[in-house]
Amino acid sequence: MIYEIYHETKFDYAAIVTFSHNIARLKPKDINTQRLLEYSLHIEPTPYETNEFIDYFGNTNNFMLIRESHRTLKVIAKSKVERLEEEINKEIETLKNISITVKEAKARLNKYYKDDVLAKLFLFETESIPMPSIQIKDYILESFSDDRNLFEATNEFMGRIFNDFDFVSGFTDITTPIEVVFKEKKGVCQDFAQFAISALRSIGIPTRYVSGYIQTIPPEGKEKLFGADASHAWFSIYIPTFGWADFDPTNNKIPNEEYIILGYGRDYLDISPLKGVVQSSGGSTLKVKVNVEAIKEKKEV
Repeated sequence: MIYEIYHETKFDYAAIVTFSHNIARLKPKDINTQRLLEYSLHIEPTPYETNEFIDYFGNTNNFMLIRESHRTLKVIAKSKVERLEEEINKEIETLKNISITVKEAKARLNKYYKDDVLAKLFLFETESIPMPSIQIKDYILESFSDDRNLFEATNEFMGRIFNDFDFVSGFTDITTPIEVVFKEKKGVCQDFAQFAISALRSIGIPTRYVSGYIQTIPPEGKEKLFGADASHAWFSIYIPTFGWADFDPTNNKIPNEEYIILGYGRDYLDISPLKGVVQSSGGSTLKVKVNVEAIKEKKEV
């Protein structure tokens, strides 16, 4: 499956910005399950300086320094990505046959194995994903007894979030605490991912935040509007001897060829699409437009 992705971020400032520097993380991953075919980044106003680098988590960062005075900043990323269905299905099939239990996984992680070292970074709390309350820990332990298969336990936990929580846009923002999301049982994909991460880390399972896209299918008989899609988020656990396994609690689904991966991090802040510093007075308004379109490639003759 090949997708074209359009991601536009626009800031309108209340006062003139005389100087700004920003980092965009909008370049999809080029990994064994997906191939990055094309990528371009358009920035208005034209930056004085740009630079591309790979961060600690392996994500591509595009730095931009703007010295021109401006009232609007627009960043447009265009990508073409091929999702490799055969590789994805092979990984999912292998994952379903992993027999390691919760107890066995934690016992291995308590010892030194070279292959597990980097995953242990994702055991610790962060500013936006602190260690949770005893109530959240009790909630996850309903699925995670020591003798349960780790994959099966996580799959059940994903389904419980899907069934117990309501998707409500506008109720939360990036500052909403995990405890509020749990108490109110509502939020958006970002909240469900960060809630799951907090709960899983509390019982000793390395878990990371995954940022990406999934195509929105319009209701039957309705035409899809350009820009109607959105960024998506899910979580990934580390399974010793296997590697990272993705779960999407928003849709109760193991991510397949319909998902495009942008990057990984400890939390949303590690992989936020655009962040920066401006020299100005007054506030700003943010508008985001995302379009994900499956396309057909012409076969070579």
